[in-house]
Amino acid sequence: MTLRDRGKLKWAPAAFLPEYTKMLRDLDTDYHRQQKPIIDEFQFEEFDQRICYSMEYNFAVKITKWVDGFNYEIVGRIHYVDPVHKEVRLKTKADEVERVKMSDVITVEVIE
Repeated sequence: MTLRDRGKLKWAPAAFLPEYTKMLRDLDTDYHRQQKPIIDEFQFEEFDQRICYSMEYNFAVKITKWVDGFNYEIVGRIHYVDPVHKEVRLKTKADEVERVKMSDVITVEVIE
């Protein structure tokens, strides 16, 4: 006879406590949170060179940004580099403009 474990279903009766459910959800997100990697000057210069190269030849880029402990990837073409606000504007495939602050950028890859 095989053992049939109900898994998460056996904890379903505890769902009547919304504070407990919210606490478990917050603990799960905190567990997967990462620290921001340290990026030095040379990496920032390399990011700038890749951004300028992709703007000159109209190549797509994949930018990985760090927001509140999680990494997000954005793929698109560089639309504008704003030196005053220190941000890059990308045009994605859905013709939307995404703004990415340079302080949040972790990696920049040129897609040829």
